[in-house]
Amino acid sequence: MLILHGTGGSGGQFLSPLFAGELYGAGQPLDTATHYLILPDNIGHGRSSKPSDGLRARFPRYAYEDMVTAQYRLVTEGLHLTHLLLLVGTSMGCMHSWLWAERYPDVMDGVVALACIPTQIAGRNRMWRRMMIDDIRADPDWQGGDYRSQPRGLRAALQLLFTAGSAPLVQQRLGPSRDSADAYITRWLDTRFAETDANDLMYQVDASRDYDPSAALDRVTVPVLAIKLGRRLHQSSELGLMSG
Repeated sequence: MLILHGTGGSGGQFLSPLFAGELYGAGQPLDTATHYLILPDNIGHGRSSKPSDGLRARFPRYAYEDMVTAQYRLVTEGLHLTHLLLLVGTSMGCMHSWLWAERYPDVMDGVVALACIPTQIAGRNRMWRRMMIDDIRADPDWQGGDYRSQPRGLRAALQLLFTAGSAPLVQQRLGPSRDSADAYITRWLDTRFAETDANDLMYQVDASRDYDPSAALDRVTVPVLAIKLGRRLHQSSELGLMSG
């Protein structure tokens, strides 16, 4: 089984109790005693190659098609597997799962697509992604990607990220008073700023620019379980949550 993470995430996120505790145990849907799980870090994410490794803005500008090709080669050439029982993708990984279903329908028995829809990213979803990229690139401190310290535009981009991924009821619980709300967002921004690289984030968000599987859905011949989740989740690393 291949499980694909969302934008800004990594395969390791699927080892958390929130996910693994519900799915990996004895008799559960992805029981690790009976199934082999593949949890890759996708291009530009986690421990895979990314701009912050050294090339910065000279890093190749990748897109979802490139990421899916790399996943396929990992499975077939790296792990020497010829067939998958199931492909599960959440958020960006969900969008990748539609591309898999179109391009490699004979390689898997089924797909579970969580939190996306198979159409191009447009409207508000495209707008906040574009604004995040502009916040970083338009900052003189970015210096064409060769900054010595993180540009101030990264903080502005993270503020947009928080707003785009927020759910009013969740944030009300996290900051039920004025002071607690201020303290929470200050802590969140400071933490994310310290652990995020501006080029990495910009590339991750930009990778969705030409995603649009809608024209080739007739190529999908495997069973697909598609679940479009609501916006009740806590802030996470998955920027592609609102892909609809």
